[in-house]
Amino acid sequence: MTLFKWLRQADADEGVKPGESRSDLAELREARKRIKLLEQENEVLRRATAYLSQAHLPGKGSTRS
Repeated sequence: MTLFKWLRQADADEGVKPGESRSDLAELREARKRIKLLEQENEVLRRATAYLSQAHLPGKGSTRS
């Protein structure tokens, strides 16, 4: 990291100048991880719902009459 970037980051961390502080960047990184996990969970639920709805259709492998 160059001296200029280091000074700019220090100013952002202290709130002297606008910019993203290290804590903002860490929070954003964690939020993106959480969003990715939630999207994966939603996809699993979507697939499970589709599978289970097909299992209950008459003539589609269902053992119930």
